[in-house]
Amino acid sequence: MIKKTIPGLLLLGVALSCTNKDNKMETYKWPDAAAPVAEIKPFVRTLHGDTVTDNYYWMIDYFKKGKDSTKVVEYLTAENKYLDTMMSGTKTLQADLFKELKGRIKEKDESVPVFKNGYYYYTRNEEGKQYAKYCRKKGTLEAKEEILLDMDAEAKGLPYYQASGFSVSPDNKMMAFGVDKVSRRQYVIHIKNLETGEVIKDAISNTQGDPVWAMDNKTIFYTSKNEVTLLSEKIKKHQLNSDAKQDVTVYEEKDKSNYIGVGKSKSGKYIFIYSQATLSNEIKMLDASTPDQPFKSFQPRQKDMLYEAIPLDDKFLILTNWNAKNFRLMECPLDKTGRENWKEVIPHRKDVLLEGVEEFKTHIVITERKNGLTQLRVRATGGTEHNIAFEEPTYTAMVGANPDYDSKTLRYVYTSLTTPSSTYDYNMDTKAKKLMKQQEVVGGYNKDDYTSERLYATAKDGTKVPISLVYKKGLKKDGKAPLLLYAYGSYGSSTDPAFNSSRLSLLDRGFVYAIAHIRGGQEMGRQWYEDGKLMKKMNTFTDFIDCGKYLIDEKFTGKEHLYAQGGSAGGLLMGAIINLAPDMWHGVIAQVPFVDVINTMLDESIPLTTNEFDEWGNPKQKAAYDYMKSYSPYENIEKKAYPNMLVTTGLHDSQVQYFEPAKWVAKLRATKTDKNVLLLKTNMDFGHGGASGRFDYLKDVALNYSFLFALEGINK
Repeated sequence: MIKKTIPGLLLLGVALSCTNKDNKMETYKWPDAAAPVAEIKPFVRTLHGDTVTDNYYWMIDYFKKGKDSTKVVEYLTAENKYLDTMMSGTKTLQADLFKELKGRIKEKDESVPVFKNGYYYYTRNEEGKQYAKYCRKKGTLEAKEEILLDMDAEAKGLPYYQASGFSVSPDNKMMAFGVDKVSRRQYVIHIKNLETGEVIKDAISNTQGDPVWAMDNKTIFYTSKNEVTLLSEKIKKHQLNSDAKQDVTVYEEKDKSNYIGVGKSKSGKYIFIYSQATLSNEIKMLDASTPDQPFKSFQPRQKDMLYEAIPLDDKFLILTNWNAKNFRLMECPLDKTGRENWKEVIPHRKDVLLEGVEEFKTHIVITERKNGLTQLRVRATGGTEHNIAFEEPTYTAMVGANPDYDSKTLRYVYTSLTTPSSTYDYNMDTKAKKLMKQQEVVGGYNKDDYTSERLYATAKDGTKVPISLVYKKGLKKDGKAPLLLYAYGSYGSSTDPAFNSSRLSLLDRGFVYAIAHIRGGQEMGRQWYEDGKLMKKMNTFTDFIDCGKYLIDEKFTGKEHLYAQGGSAGGLLMGAIINLAPDMWHGVIAQVPFVDVINTMLDESIPLTTNEFDEWGNPKQKAAYDYMKSYSPYENIEKKAYPNMLVTTGLHDSQVQYFEPAKWVAKLRATKTDKNVLLLKTNMDFGHGGASGRFDYLKDVALNYSFLFALEGINK
């Protein structure tokens, strides 16, 4: 998922002062404007003997009732107008920033081609265009280009367009792909004849956008979603030139706590159905050449056991946490896949998290994480192995696109806070590597002008929490530099340090940028995740606060210059830290924030709720309710001063519904005692991921940066 104030407060000429890099006091003059006042309609929730009054529960109406709920739209529109008024003095700065951010991006660009089944596939962008063209060439890169999908043409006139799941039939003649025009992650699957260019009449609605071809070139498997909850509930089978309403269900998920999906092995021999909750999963498999046969279980679901099946020519590899918290690698025969047949290949290690395996005919590449950093280990069929060396103190390395099972070349991607994204081809036999492409920063970029570090803050329980940070050389550690601290900290998702050309606009204006690798992620192993979820979730929030304190103590910044940012579940983090330590932050940016934890987790009609019980807890259970209520941002708003805040959301968000941040802002504004700025921006056309165009999202970045610069007294 993922995912405080005086009624009618007038911000009459509130001036925020701060120190710029030349130590001169400057101010941004906020306009005289009345903030919107949300209507109060008390809604009473009683559970476990606890009664709570929610004055803004009515904001769910648009989600529940649709477009007939005009009051919700009117309120969100009023908030947008208020934001525009309050930020009006930054309009020129926003426009200049957008131009600056866009100006660093190479408009005419092309991805590094990948080879699969006789063709080289790639995307390319044309100058001035928002979207890409998906292309291929047969046999050689000198062959004639085929444009499989011109997304610029398809998106013309649409506020949002997203195409995904490109899947070409084994005979290379047909292509299935998903299209979302609403930003609700409800894809319509279309099928295109690549020989004639015709998009055939088959159109499959309300899917995950994940078509998978069987070997007969006429059968497609896909994931069907519940139209209300958006849960992936069924795997269906479609025959070309047939009515999708007649599609057969080959698997139906009865457990609403599970996500499901369908995929195909790299070798093309197997089709897999995946069903997974947070703590357990099951894989069902089918020979791709016999699509009319039933799927068979690889290994039945067992409590607290996760596994992944990786097929080689002569056996399956199994990545599993069975009796191995940090996972281990096992193997079994192709025809005996039950756990009783598994034999250990790589044992469990307490200090190393085994994250993934990429299979090839003669090699496997193992992704591991040690001391919070990723390692890529190459193992040949004969058992010899070696690591690929990386030299920076903090970086990101990952296996790239490797669709060719027979290849002896590994495609991997490397980046850091100072190194632009770099795509390498690595010969797994000779160890020779070739840089295929490095992200170009238009206008020039010298990485030697910047410094990245990896530091460790001490959490309140003594745990060492890593921090990755970057700044321009010449920084004075005198506590006066502005610093933006970012984190996510949920679902075991690790936030690895990567280059972002937009971030240069912060660094070049004197900002330090830092990532707090807090518990709830998986940077330091599986236990790191388990210590930041369910009844230990508070660690996520206190870790972030302790990282902020450490950066202040080390004179990287001071409280009057410290800013925080997070989105979705990271938005929950933002909501928690302003309740727990409101005086630490000069400003906070909360993007699509999951802040109404209990109400959302009580409503099983809300997308994803039932999938998340193992992450957050089920508030129908008293112990979980009490703990969730102790940190839920919406529940813990108090009459006190809060920092300056910019909150963003999308009306069509399928992950964190718009009403969570809208309610949160309304309650904050009606309760808080300060005169700091509180702004809500709702994108009326988009959802969780924001704009779909290549450059449109930069307008949101420009808004965020302008908000920070206004608070910091930076006007250009």
